[in-house]
Amino acid sequence: MKTTKKLSAGDALLLVDVQKDFCPGGALPIEEGDEVVPILNGWIERALTGGAAIYASRDWHPSGHPSFAGFGGKWSIHCLQDSEGARFHPQLHLPATAVPVTKGVRFDQDQNSAFDQTGLEVRLRQEGIERLWIGGLALDVCVLATVLDACRLGFEVRLLRDGCRPVTADGGEEALETMAKAGAQVVTG
Repeated sequence: MKTTKKLSAGDALLLVDVQKDFCPGGALPIEEGDEVVPILNGWIERALTGGAAIYASRDWHPSGHPSFAGFGGKWSIHCLQDSEGARFHPQLHLPATAVPVTKGVRFDQDQNSAFDQTGLEVRLRQEGIERLWIGGLALDVCVLATVLDACRLGFEVRLLRDGCRPVTADGGEEALETMAKAGAQVVTG
């Protein structure tokens, strides 16, 4: 079965954590993380042309967040609220109509998924969204968690493979298998 690559009303493009700290030069860089930006810009254009909604999740951590090493987590300090590193990548062409989804704000737990206590599911249902096109950073962490939640919640999911980069190559391959088993369709090109 051929998968269409045309976004339309009833679809949403969900960009996961395309933030400066996750790109080269950032506090927690993903190798080639910035290479997703032109690819995702192409998907933004497709969404705008087709009348699809656009959402962009972001880590927005308070200082002393539990995901940080030294506070119980495994990651270096990144995406601190109101910091330069927490901003979306400057070349990401998010339109003014894009809806930001803020996560990772809790003091007692991490929130890898864009659906984890953010209200995103409710908003998507209110807008009649049935199909999600998801890309961003990192494939084997926050993209994985977001895709799995979206599948569990009954959304039709298209993973934008070229618009993602993993923390590790092995983690990326494992994440792709896990997402496919959950029902996500992988789209390339």
